[in-house]
Amino acid sequence: MRLQPLTVCAALVLSACAQKEKKMEKVNVPPPVAEKIDHKMSIHGDTRNDEYYWLNERDNPKVIAYLEAENKYTDTMLSPVRTLREQLFNELKGRIKEKDESAPILENGYVYYTRYEEGKEYPLYCRKKGETSAPEELYLDVNDLAKGHAYYQVGSADISPDNKLLVYAQDTVSRRLYNLRIKNLETGELYPEVIPNADPGIAWAKDNKTFFYGTKNPQTLRVEKIYRHVLGTDPAKDVMIFHEADETFNTWVGRTRSRDYITISSESTLSSETRILEASKPDGAFRVFQPRQKDMLYNIDHRGDKFYVETNLDAKNFRLMETPVGKTTMDNWKEVVPHRPDVLLQGFTLFNNFLVLSERKDGLSQVRIIPENGQEHYLDFGEPAYVAYVIANPELDTKVLRYSYTSLTTPNSVYEYNMETKEKTLRKQQEVIGGYDPKNYVTERVFATATDGTKVPISLVYKKGFEKNGKHPLLLYGYGSYGNTMEPNFNSNRISLLDRGFCYAIAHIRGGQELGRHWYDDGKMFKKKNTFTDFIDCADFLVENKFTDSAHLFAMGGSAGGLLMGAVVNMRPELWKGVIAAVPFVDVVTTMLDESIPLTTGEFDEWGNPKNKDSYFYMKSYSPYDNVEAKVYPNMLVTTGLHDSQVQYFEPAKWVARLRAMKKGDNLLLLETNMEAGHGGASGRFKALKDVALQYAFMFYLLDIDK
Repeated sequence: MRLQPLTVCAALVLSACAQKEKKMEKVNVPPPVAEKIDHKMSIHGDTRNDEYYWLNERDNPKVIAYLEAENKYTDTMLSPVRTLREQLFNELKGRIKEKDESAPILENGYVYYTRYEEGKEYPLYCRKKGETSAPEELYLDVNDLAKGHAYYQVGSADISPDNKLLVYAQDTVSRRLYNLRIKNLETGELYPEVIPNADPGIAWAKDNKTFFYGTKNPQTLRVEKIYRHVLGTDPAKDVMIFHEADETFNTWVGRTRSRDYITISSESTLSSETRILEASKPDGAFRVFQPRQKDMLYNIDHRGDKFYVETNLDAKNFRLMETPVGKTTMDNWKEVVPHRPDVLLQGFTLFNNFLVLSERKDGLSQVRIIPENGQEHYLDFGEPAYVAYVIANPELDTKVLRYSYTSLTTPNSVYEYNMETKEKTLRKQQEVIGGYDPKNYVTERVFATATDGTKVPISLVYKKGFEKNGKHPLLLYGYGSYGNTMEPNFNSNRISLLDRGFCYAIAHIRGGQELGRHWYDDGKMFKKKNTFTDFIDCADFLVENKFTDSAHLFAMGGSAGGLLMGAVVNMRPELWKGVIAAVPFVDVVTTMLDESIPLTTGEFDEWGNPKNKDSYFYMKSYSPYDNVEAKVYPNMLVTTGLHDSQVQYFEPAKWVARLRAMKKGDNLLLLETNMEAGHGGASGRFKALKDVALQYAFMFYLLDIDK
């Protein structure tokens, strides 16, 4: 049963609940100790000793035993909040509408939607022919498919142009290596052919029997080969259409919105290339749209007799070009939307009579409507911090745009917007069970001044009545890599923090793309440390402005954001009450030197290649694992997954082992390994909440919050 609203704490939630007179009983048991075995690595005249390198052996029983011992230690140390963890799980689950369905969307004569049934973890994929009043066709029940699997994910579900066949991608290990299966939607028959080690995305040709797909290298997990499959044939005999030989590039297949062209895209961090083939000629040869060039990215789509090209060619923040179908190389490109130094062009969506641009200005997303004949305009959203983005719009011949809107206080909402009349209609808003009222919460957008004078945005949310006296808990979240923007979106889980007096904040630090392409460039390669100092400067700003203090300040980040956590605890360990590092990328040098590890070769333009001396020593200067020292570290919870495909489990495991051997003081250091999952954690909409409950219980334990 879900916890009822915390009425006992309601009046005092902003003070007394976080500062109890009676301290929670603490547990003190010895932690696991990992064996040290010297493993010396030398390059550029420098030698490092990785005494925990042996933890790389995933199938070694001694490694499994160590990880399980760490899990047991975490469970024991947090035993005073064991009941609270279960209560939190029920509380988080209790906000989810269990019987629910998505907003329906029309595509190729069918209305598609997914729905959930009460008590079930996974979605049901459904459709109705023509209109929503037609009989329902349930064409994929993921709950049935997941039976017998500890982990199960459907990565994609692509239907043939004649609406009769389905190709879906399934992962039962959480390694992001998918098997492709084919289903006849008229008979329900599952075809015998299974395509292993695939990328989830496929592209159907117009003959309704041919599709194109990519396969992954099973060791590096890089998508490197594109094949053509014909229904009813042996996948082992599929023809390889393209091999991306450059190990710094990934490749994948797609289809233009017009459905007239199949595309093969290859991309590294700073360069891209696309090949095209008419979808009506699946046996034909792909041709290069525009040969790859160093430091030039481009992305294409098709409408009528033209291709449209989004590119950073002579345009740091990208611009939009057009070119005739028969003349696709860059010498034929004509500018449609010029570059602007203060606006980032993030994407474009073509309709028969409209062009819709996704832009970002001053850190906020914008949607710009350009009619073929008429005055362009922007959508107005009216909140200080929000997220608005164009979602699936499969039909070109329409004047209705579908977009999503959310903010730190507004639940996820799907709107339809008439681009002619400018009328908008709410089609679906996430329902939060339990009486959530956005009017009870406040969102702000403030700016911290970084060490070099740069203004860094911070998005915040807290409950009304929050007093800025420096005594309340605050969770500061950050990422800052790959140009990924951390959006100020809604998450019903955070209500459990806000209602207990927390402020939740997002630091929009460099390395993301919040303020344009330069924001990304200023937080990677030899400017990577800006990411870390920005985050620290944001934390200092929040303390100085009385949002919190160091006795109540928590930090959290995952994956590359876990690298951020590792760096800031080395740089300013005294600043944080506690830190949560989820699936953290912390052994930067060793990983980037090992090209057999997934993602390594494709990220040399992000972090640098340590085979180059300058890059090696710069990485080493901030790599969390290489900079652990004998000093007092904050309380820390580190999480990972045994089958993680993005950041291998042994990085956080080794980091915790070294921290445990070197840190001073008795602050908590906990490692939790999900033995059945990977980078994204547990599958299913409810099981994943156990990870959130653990994170929250860790913070509440440190604050003596027991309800």
